[in-house]
Amino acid sequence: MSESPIPSPIDGLVAVLMGGPGSEREVSLASGKAVAKALRERGVEVAEVDVTGPDFTLPEGCVLAFNLIHGTYGEDGGLQADLERRGIPYTGAGVESSRVAFDKHLAKVKFIADGVPTPASETIDLSRNETPSMSLPYVVKSPCQGSSVGVYIVRTKEESDKAIQEVAQYGDTALIEQFVAGRELTVAVLDDTALPVVEIVAPGGVYDMASKYPWLSGAQGSQYFCPAELDEETRIKVQKAALAAHLSLGIEIYSRVDVLLDDAGEPFVLEANTIPGMTETSLLPKSAAAAGIDFSELCLRIGRQGLELGTR
Repeated sequence: MSESPIPSPIDGLVAVLMGGPGSEREVSLASGKAVAKALRERGVEVAEVDVTGPDFTLPEGCVLAFNLIHGTYGEDGGLQADLERRGIPYTGAGVESSRVAFDKHLAKVKFIADGVPTPASETIDLSRNETPSMSLPYVVKSPCQGSSVGVYIVRTKEESDKAIQEVAQYGDTALIEQFVAGRELTVAVLDDTALPVVEIVAPGGVYDMASKYPWLSGAQGSQYFCPAELDEETRIKVQKAALAAHLSLGIEIYSRVDVLLDDAGEPFVLEANTIPGMTETSLLPKSAAAAGIDFSELCLRIGRQGLELGTR
């Protein structure tokens, strides 16, 4: 992929959309400012737009919306639908692929149907006081949150009850997923090609919001290794699983797929992120850099592909 010709600068004004109404607002603002800077370095005219909800205003003459709103509204299909109604091309996944990828339950159904390796799971209805039938340990997840928000590894009944109470604040359902012990990996996919694998080593073994973004919390950050130290057979297996997940959900342009590698060397896909972090030190840019694509080129490629897809 690194041998492909570098895209030409985008002709026209690009609105970099950042912020959003969700729990990942500060991370989105950081991504937006980094991408805006990178595009300007490539000679692109950029307007930074802080989006707090559907009533945002796009600058006159905008030819492309570069979506960097993580989580609610930006990643669930809502923003995509609004942009399509306005007739504005945009970057990243479309309405339906965003909606399905954002909902961990819907994504899980697709993974299973398409043979993507993924941990066993069940969805419980909290409004009916349903409880998990799966044996401990397991992971309790809010189906529609990002950046490890609403995710709890539980090993006892007491921990499970507390986690379910916490997840209930995000909605009426909880995804219960088999706990898989192993190495935490993530794979960027760009233009239907899996990029080098990144390994994540979190302090205390838990990759949560604090260890992902220590600059927000003051906590100890995680360590990242790219390319991950994997034998060739395992590397290929992990990249194939990640690409299969990306294709299963029909995600356009790019994504970042989170994978657990168990002690037997088998990969298990957890989820695909359709609007992953996009600062120069984020994981997708790390992976792209290992493939010979620098940050500004990555941003330009994503922007050009958004223009090519038009108004969907």
